[in-house]
Amino acid sequence: MLVMTLVLAAVGFTLLVIALMTGSVLWAWGCIAVCVAGAVLLLVSALASRKAGPAVAPADTKNGDVESDHGDSDGNSAQG
Repeated sequence: MLVMTLVLAAVGFTLLVIALMTGSVLWAWGCIAVCVAGAVLLLVSALASRKAGPAVAPADTKNGDVESDHGDSDGNSAQG
């Protein structure tokens, strides 16, 4: 969803440049419409990520201490 927001921002900027070069109000209104759509999409994305809850923090690997969720108490695992 964030990629679509970036695409809409780029399209809006392009429409703004075209509106300034041609002096046409129609291109400017197109820019406004695209930018509003991008802002709505960004707001929906932000609200959806807030509703989903906090992301899981990565394991602390500074001191080499990595906790395993595999149930192996001695640290041996079949994964390579």
